[in-house]
Order: sequence, then C-alpha cells, then structure tokens
Amino acid sequence: MSSTAALATPKWQAFSAIALIFITIVFSTAFAFLALPDIAADFDVTLSTVGWVVIIESLLIAALLLPLGGLGDVLGSKRVLSIGVFVFGIGALLTGLSPNFTALIGARIVMAFGNALTQSVATGLVFSLFPSNERGLAMGAQTSSVAVGSTSAPLLGGLGLEFLSWQTIFILLVIPAALSLVAVRMRIPDQQPHEGKRDRRFDVIGSVLSALTITALVVTISNPFSLRLTSPLILGGAALAIALFALFVRWELSTEQPLFELRLFANQGFRTSVALRTFGFLSSAPSTLLLPIYLLSFREVSAASAGVIIALLSIGMGTAGQVGGRLYDRVGARTPSLVGFTIQIVASLVFAFSDENTSLILFGAVAAIAGFGLSLWNVPNNSAMLAATPPDYLGVGGAFTNVARTLGSVIGQATATAVVAAVMASRGFDIPLGELAETVGAGAAFNDGWKVVYLLAAGFSAVLLLVASRLPSNSAR
Repeated sequence: MSSTAALATPKWQAFSAIALIFITIVFSTAFAFLALPDIAADFDVTLSTVGWVVIIESLLIAALLLPLGGLGDVLGSKRVLSIGVFVFGIGALLTGLSPNFTALIGARIVMAFGNALTQSVATGLVFSLFPSNERGLAMGAQTSSVAVGSTSAPLLGGLGLEFLSWQTIFILLVIPAALSLVAVRMRIPDQQPHEGKRDRRFDVIGSVLSALTITALVVTISNPFSLRLTSPLILGGAALAIALFALFVRWELSTEQPLFELRLFANQGFRTSVALRTFGFLSSAPSTLLLPIYLLSFREVSAASAGVIIALLSIGMGTAGQVGGRLYDRVGARTPSLVGFTIQIVASLVFAFSDENTSLILFGAVAAIAGFGLSLWNVPNNSAMLAATPPDYLGVGGAFTNVARTLGSVIGQATATAVVAAVMASRGFDIPLGELAETVGAGAAFNDGWKVVYLLAAGFSAVLLLVASRLPSNSAR
C-alpha cells in the first residue's frame, strides 16, 4: 500500500483529527510563555504576577489528567475529547476578549480545563486506534504532532506578535479548535464499550484524592511563591501530599472499581517504564527552563535566533518520534531506550561545558540532538506503558503517562532553578534570573550553575541507562 493510500485509511483519518488537537493545544501553551511580557504590560502587572497565566494552566492540567482520564473510560473517549475541544475553544475566545487580569485568569482556567479534557483521553485513544504491531508508530506520530505545535510557537507565534496583538492570536485559536471539533465528530468512530466496561462506575473519591494529591505535590515542588525550603508552608505541603497519597493508595486498593489499577505496579516492566519516564523527563527538563535564559540573557542573542535554536530541539523530537516508534514495533523498548539515554548523556555533557564562546551553530545542533535523544526513548516508553495497561483503563492509562511526564518535568525544573540559584548565591549573586543581563559578573556565576545542572542531568541519564538495560529486548509487546 502506498503512503498516500495508508494515510487515507480510517485509523489515519481519525489520527489526523487528534493530531490537529495536539498541534493546537501545544501551540497555545508554548505561545502563552511568549506572550507574558506583553500581557504584563497591557494589564500593568508584575512579571511574577503574570506568571500565573501559565502556572494556573500547568497546575490544573496536572491535577485533572488522571480523574478526567477515568471519566473518559466511563463515558467514552470520543465524547470527552469533543467536550474538551469545545471548552478549549471557548477558553481561547474568552482569553482574547479578557478586559482585565482577573478575567484573564478565569479564562485561562476554562482553557486549561478544556486542555486537560483533551490530553486526558487523546493518548489512550490514539493507542486504541491502531493494531498492536503499529502502536509504536502511532505514538511516534503523536510525538511528531506535539513537536509541530512546540516548533510553530516560537516561530509563527513570535512572528505573529510582530504584527498582531496577543489577544488576536488567542482568538484565532478558535479556528483550529472548531476544525478539530468537526474532525473529531466526523472521523473518530463511535466506541463500543468492553463487556466489563458497560457497568463501570466513575471513582469519585479516588478522583478527588488524586487531584488533591497532585495539586499539593506540584505546588510544593514548583514553589510558585519562592518560599524557603524550610518554610512551614513548604514542609506542610510536603506532609499533606504524602498523607493524601497514602489515602489515595488505600482507597484504590480497597474499592471494587478503582480510578487506576495500582496492581499494575506488580509488573516489573510497568514499574521500570514509569521510573524511566518520570526521571527521564526530570533529567531533560533543564533545557525547557534554562535554554531561553542562556540564549537571551547570558549570550544575549536576538529573539529570532533564540527561537530558531529552541525550535531545533522540537524538530529533533519530531524526527525521532517516527524512528523510536518504528523501532518499538520491531524490537521493543529496550534498544531505543539505551540509544536515547546515551544521546541524552552526550548532549548534556556538551551543554555542561558550553560558555559564551561556544558556537551557536554547534549549540543549535546539540539542541536538535538532545531533542532526538529525548523522543527516541520517550516514544517506546509511552508505548510500553500503554501496552501493559488493560483495555478498560486505556483512558486513565494514557492520562497517567502524561502525569508521570508532568511530575518529572516539574521536579526537574524546580531542581534546576534551585541549583542555579544556589551556585549564583555562593558567588555573591542572590538575584532573580531575570536580572542576569543587568548585573556585572552574574553571567559567569550563571554559567557555573548551568554547568552543575547539566552534569547532574548527565549523571541522572547514566543511571537511567543502567535501568533501561534491565528491560527485556521485546518489553511490553
């Protein structure tokens, strides 16, 4: 069958609808970061205050993914996906029309809820649309669509801000949202529930405990109010997260119809995949947080040049998504994971020893290689986790893969920030990273902290390489 004919098959037609959703929501999330300075200026708020435009979205998505994934298993993924796209579009419109900052935060909450609805079921739905020997390919195609969204944000979004207001760009997102909704209704088949799924009840208590646990954990780790680690609020938040998690585990093991089947952790392959996913994103998180600061504040390159280099990271991810997916379908998760973590080690070491004299061409190439290594292990890992998930739990299973990614990223970004700040403070520069370019000598201190962060990232990846070597050669297939 030709590639054109293959793309015309029902599974690829259904996937195209989901791909458009991923491109749209990923673009919106990345664009929100680009728009923060303009939003702060328009509403006359501080940069720390305007940060809540993106913090509230990340927090709500992390808290709601698992419960909404369970809702998708009960109500049907297509229905939840349709509602999610509709709510997301309404939120984008309200965001663009917000008359003040309070209204903007309310609109972003609506947008985040729609985003969480779509993300909670989309991954499991993609996995279920394809036969078992093509599911790695499906996960790779999903990763490529995410890469298109993340690449277009710094390029098209940055260009758009030169000619349009941030409000207009958010309003324009209603167009792809509407197209996505039509595509979902027309191209994704109605689902017939499995026999055991027909009488499935939604686990309300488990959902509430899950949302509260993740909220307490993410807020404590991300520390949005910049409290000291020994602050009673930080210590109390950590204790609350542990207590809520214990209650969640106790409830899930005792109820007949749990939100998430925790007994999956008895499977060594599943446990290993979860650990690799969480800590793999932890070790790759510094690039998301520190790369823009390194380029714009430390190297003081133009926004356009920084956008191209950051886009190269996403291009590498999109390219490797296809390679990693096809490898998983042929040989399982072990081989691509070993190669991917090896690449991640090499890229981290090159970043660690970069300074103000490092060629930007070399830096961009390494960014692309780092993105390639990330997707090379990520796609097989995602596929392996879902392959170990019972069909009745694919919705919440897909959501759980995103929760593991989110927690790893949050922990990694918080750790990177703390390490850089500590190194800079030890050099006598106890300043916000946003003041890096304005303070004489702070750049060298930042570069020292950057080096420590990436050496730690390389060390984490080396440990994960050893863990990945324990995967069976045809893991979770």
